[in-house]
Formats: sequence, C-alpha cells, structure tokens
Amino acid sequence: MPITVHAALIETLKRHFALRNSRLETLAVLIVALVQGRTVNLSHVASHFPGAAQHGSNYRRLQRFFQSIRLDQAVVAQLVVRMLNLSRPKYLALDRTNWKVGCKDINILMLAIVTRRFRVPLLWTVIDRQGNSNTGQRIELMRRYLSLFGAASIELLLADREFIGADWVKFLMENKVPFAIRVKQGQCVALADGRLWTIKSLLRRRRKSRSLTTFQASLPDASTVLSFAVKWIDGRKGQQGEWLIVMTNSPDAKAAISAYKNRWAVECLFADAKTRGFNMEDTRMTAPDKIDTLTTVLAIAVTWTYRCATQTMGMKAIKRKVHGRREKSWFRTGLDALRAWITFAPQHAIRAWQNQCPKRLKNL
Repeated sequence: MPITVHAALIETLKRHFALRNSRLETLAVLIVALVQGRTVNLSHVASHFPGAAQHGSNYRRLQRFFQSIRLDQAVVAQLVVRMLNLSRPKYLALDRTNWKVGCKDINILMLAIVTRRFRVPLLWTVIDRQGNSNTGQRIELMRRYLSLFGAASIELLLADREFIGADWVKFLMENKVPFAIRVKQGQCVALADGRLWTIKSLLRRRRKSRSLTTFQASLPDASTVLSFAVKWIDGRKGQQGEWLIVMTNSPDAKAAISAYKNRWAVECLFADAKTRGFNMEDTRMTAPDKIDTLTTVLAIAVTWTYRCATQTMGMKAIKRKVHGRREKSWFRTGLDALRAWITFAPQHAIRAWQNQCPKRLKNL
C-alpha cells in the first residue's frame, strides 16, 4: 500500500473522526485493503499494514479496532452527500439485506441514495435477529435522515412490499416525505364509499395489458387518501407475469410508478457490497456493533470508488454493447480505476479522494 495514499486518507479522516493516530491508520488500512483486496476478511486485511510488524500483531490490532471503535453514521452520511455532490433532491431506496455467518443471521436495514450513476449507502440499522424490520426501526432510521437533511431533500422514497403499514405511512405523511411503495395484490384498501376491497379483487376483471391505470383509496387503519398506480409486468421466458402496484402520496401517480424502477439500484448496491465488489459476506464478525462499523468503512470505500469513476469518465457515458446494456457499471468503472491508481498512480487516487472531501461538516 503506497504510504502517500495512506497518509492522505489519515489527513482528511482526522478532521471528521475523533480518533488517535493509530486508530486513524487502522481505518485507512481498512479502506484501502477493502478496495485492493476486495474482501473484508480481517486475516487478509492484516497483510496490508505498512511496516515490519508480524501478521498476527496486525490481525489483533484490527480485532481491537472493531471491539472499541464506533464511527458516527451522521458524519459518514454528510461526507457521502458532499463528496458526490448529492445535495439536490434525490431518490432514496429503503431495503434490507441479510446473510448467515454459521447459524447467526446478519440483517441490515439500509437507506441508500440511488441516482442514474450512483448507488451508495447513507444510513442503516443492524437488526439483531432474522426477518423483516418493524415499524419502529424504519421510523427511527428515517428520523435520523430527516434530522440531517430534511424532507425537502427527498424527491421520492422508494420501497418494496416489505415496507407497508398504517403507522409507517402515517409517519411519512406527517413528515411530508414523498414516497412510492410497492404493495401486494392482497393488500386491503378502503374506497371512497367506505367499502373494503383487496386490490386483487379490484383487478379481477382488468385486462392484463401494459396500460397504466390509477385509482385512489386509503388503508383500512388510516383516513388519508393515497393514489395507487397499477401496471402489468410481463414475465420472462417461461415465467408468468404479475401486477406492479405502487402506493404513493405523490400528486402524479403515473410518474411515481415510472420512478419506482430506480428501486432496483439498491439491489445492485448489495451486489456491489457482496460478490461483485467488496465481498462483505467474507466477514466472520456477527456482533451488531461490529457490523455497523464495518458497514461504515464500506460506505466510505464506495464513495471513494464513485469519486474515481467521476474523475475517469467526466461527463461521458459508459458505452453500450450490442444487446443494449452498458459495458460495465459506474461502480465497476470506479473500482477498476481506483485499484490500479493505488498501486501505479497514487496521485490520481489521492486527487479523487481529496477534491470533494470537505474540511469540516455542518448539518445540511
């Protein structure tokens, strides 16, 4: 690991995290090792420390770091927004990722920014059990976001069928958070005449075409009238299609269902964090506090990766292949560039990191 890159990270990180020099050095090693080694396994990360210390000593140093250090998510969220110039209203995607370490479940509820180019973690909650998040956890996560950036910074909050419930929707409405949430066909709604119907019953006689239709209804336990947009999605070869049903408080329900396709970017983010990028599932840690710290390091590494992609591509677009898809993702473009720069052109890696890294942070 070039010492110049190492020193540049320490110089900027010490402005935002109250850590002593040895802890800052460990944090810098973690970030660079995550990029170069594409793994979060501490045994592999330990080989990236500069100096002549034994591998076992470096490994124990990493273990002590995760035992005692908790990095402030609010600081990292503001760094992400400032470094990627994402202060304008943007799409947020709320989703959950989980995997197993032995018989222990790792379960992370994540709020991410998704744009045409970027998909980056912003705030998250590590759930200490398997299964879906509850309403309280979702509300607490959104409150943290709103305290930092405010509802005006959200163009639309996108979420899948897991994130439904009268109390959750009421919270979003009271805080003026625009949303587009997919719902199941079995969702019960109340029409203007007060009768309760399942959406599946309302769609029973509707032709399965690609035409988009909308209707207004409210959830059974809430009086607020919401818009529902419905569209038939054809299945792939050999598979059946299904109804795409999106619930929104946006005045333009058709635009909301069109914007909902951006939610898929958070699934791509999870793939970037796992097998297509940093292999987060390689960790053997299971304690929620340690997973929280590891996710913070991941968010910083993802941000640096996208800064490199921006420096590499500028305003250009990634070429498309014959089948219409891009040659590679924006994330992969930045990751390939950053890995090469750290080894062969450290000044480029440093410039990508330092150009937009603020000297001090304030609530946006």
